[in-house]
Amino acid sequence: MKLCSACLLGIPCRYDGKAKPDPKVLELAEQELLVPVCPEQLGGLETPREGCEIVEGRVKTKFGIDRTEAFQKGAESVLHIAKLCGAKQAILKARSPSCGCSKIYDGSFSGKLTDGNGITAELLLEAGLEVICEEDL
Repeated sequence: MKLCSACLLGIPCRYDGKAKPDPKVLELAEQELLVPVCPEQLGGLETPREGCEIVEGRVKTKFGIDRTEAFQKGAESVLHIAKLCGAKQAILKARSPSCGCSKIYDGSFSGKLTDGNGITAELLLEAGLEVICEEDL
């Protein structure tokens, strides 16, 4: 059993109110149980919502509204779900300020990438889970 970003399974929960179904993830879901999670919704944010990026260690909207607390709450909820399910791996959405692993947007809202992890990806890694993005499948 693995956790998976809900948007990758076709659930419309992204910041823009859309899904981002991934063919490899959907194929994997036919073979094994993938538990859908959306850290941003679990943290109390609405869908759709203003896009965010990590800026100097804080999660902010393009207009400077700080959403860090909601992102942290959502990450903690995802970790709790992982523990309840016994999940040891998570497949998360690349480049997201919640789920991105290895590369995330740089906080300039210009589409540029930088090395780093999203809030949820980092918490799961610290807890010993294997975290990959859909692009790594």
